[in-house]
Amino acid sequence: MRLKSIQKCQPGDKLARSIYTENGTILVGAGVELTQRMITRLKNKNVNSLYIQDKRTDDIIVETVISENTRRQAMSIIHDTFRTVHQVPDKWQQLFSDKGLGRKLRDVMQTVADELNSSDSAMNLLADACAFDNYIFTHSFNVALYSTALAINTGCSEKDVLEISIGGMLHDIGKMHIPDDILQKPGRLTQEEFEIMKRHTEIGFEMLRRQDDIPLLAAHCAFQHHERWDGSGYPRHLKKEEIHPFGRLMAVADVFDALTSHRVYRRGMLPHEAMEVLYSGSGKLFDHVYVEALRNTIALYPVGLTVSLNNGMSGVVVDSNKGMPSRPIVRVLVDEEGRDIEQPYECDLSKMLTLMIIACGDLV
Repeated sequence: MRLKSIQKCQPGDKLARSIYTENGTILVGAGVELTQRMITRLKNKNVNSLYIQDKRTDDIIVETVISENTRRQAMSIIHDTFRTVHQVPDKWQQLFSDKGLGRKLRDVMQTVADELNSSDSAMNLLADACAFDNYIFTHSFNVALYSTALAINTGCSEKDVLEISIGGMLHDIGKMHIPDDILQKPGRLTQEEFEIMKRHTEIGFEMLRRQDDIPLLAAHCAFQHHERWDGSGYPRHLKKEEIHPFGRLMAVADVFDALTSHRVYRRGMLPHEAMEVLYSGSGKLFDHVYVEALRNTIALYPVGLTVSLNNGMSGVVVDSNKGMPSRPIVRVLVDEEGRDIEQPYECDLSKMLTLMIIACGDLV
């Protein structure tokens, strides 16, 4: 299988991995042949890329960091919780007290943490394409995964990992009290609209901090995930160590997912592009400890991604090298003259230091 931009997908392409809805159920299953109508619908549902069957790379296996069942449970909780808060704002307190939401969150996020702990694979959220109408649902799930992995990889205690996980899931819950015309606006917000949008951090904090079933530090994740290392963030313009470590960690996870997520008004960046943006703000906007930790957590060049090398050859990433995320293993499919290679071979860029990835994209 190989990763293909939705813009390059054609009728007749066969899915190599399933596509999910925002509540965690399968929308289109693996093996289904795409039609033009399906491709158009997926574009409208903000799908950016898909894994497509390809005879030259059929043996490539893309590892998922969590199981399909765990993903479905987590997405369902996020979907139901946020929908309820949005649709019945006066009764959101009952959601926490009557339905044991805190226990459900702990159970599913403990499972997420356990599965992440047992995986040796670099995190690749492109492996699970998700069609969505509301960006917040999938964003909350992704931030929960990134923040959990960051907590594990920076040596947090089991208790802290769980609290960060819950904080990641609920960090944007305050947005459910922001007017839809601002929340769903496809273009740039006006200054007045942005001031209203910024209130979601305080709203979320006030919602969560009063709940006995929700860890107080999870509420601080909602409060501080837009604070910045140099004090330029909001709502309190905290600086450096004034920001709780959970808030500093959450800021990195939040921005990375925002950059890599496809939106109506812009395409999502590839992981290595998003990391360049984070590095440009490391030590200024973000705590460099968590930026560096994220670099070593994710797959900078996901398995199945088509890449071009500095010697003119092109191929597909087949594996990553632990500790060297920028030097994956590439199966060369096209030679220096642009001709298909009859017997593709693999180059381990960690051992061939003169070779570099200079571009990413679909093979013609």
